[in-house]
Amino acid sequence: MRYLLPQKIFHLLLTAVLTVSIWAVPAMALAFDNPELLPSQKTNVVDLAKSLTGIQRENLDQDLQAFEAETGWKLRVLTQFDRTPGRAVKDFWGLDDKSLLLVADSRGGNILNFSVGDDFYELMPRTFWIELQTRFGNQFFVRENGEDQAIIQSLESVKACLRRGGCRVVPGLPREQWILTLITSIVGGIVFGFAAHPRKEGQIFAWQWALIFSPLWAILFIAFGIGPVVTRTSDFLPLLRNFIGFAIGALVAYLSPMFSPSSTSET
Repeated sequence: MRYLLPQKIFHLLLTAVLTVSIWAVPAMALAFDNPELLPSQKTNVVDLAKSLTGIQRENLDQDLQAFEAETGWKLRVLTQFDRTPGRAVKDFWGLDDKSLLLVADSRGGNILNFSVGDDFYELMPRTFWIELQTRFGNQFFVRENGEDQAIIQSLESVKACLRRGGCRVVPGLPREQWILTLITSIVGGIVFGFAAHPRKEGQIFAWQWALIFSPLWAILFIAFGIGPVVTRTSDFLPLLRNFIGFAIGALVAYLSPMFSPSSTSET
């Protein structure tokens, strides 16, 4: 079980690298036109791949209908595997600038793809959609939680952001992402501790060296250790742990030269 967490972090980073190439899948998927695959009655969810149970599909359909009546934003879901209705969904749902189409297709490395109306970008930038796809659509998340949760949880994030007037990042801090922030916080503390170690006799704290190396340890600790936490969650515990990690790393690096063996000669 020890290798499980590094593997999860590896999958997260690998998925992020592949996201740009995966982003083109919706356009490819909608290049065909097969209206016969669409149901005769109106629905907000077309589950051709059977990714959802009957109850989930019905509840999600009603929830998206109520959300549209409440906010005016149109959220639609299409799951597919072998065949796709393609461009026919645009007329079927009347997709416009205030419409979001989530396409779930398990044939790719990431099952989630989003066709985003232009009005969404005023509230959530393109980086938001890349992060949303990366967090919930990667194979590790789908393996642990299922395709249904990948669809439902990603839509819940979108609805929460629309209700609050927009988001720069996806709300919530996954454990693997917090682990990365903790690691960068500890590394930042180590850099700070080595820089602040006294280099002159009688000196207690080398603040000049700490300032010289401040761009490095501040980026590691503040930009990569603290920033992703405070922008994604109001929970104080992950933030406290990162501060403690920084302090421990700094203390160990500061004290370690004192305990290093020194070569002495006896006469």
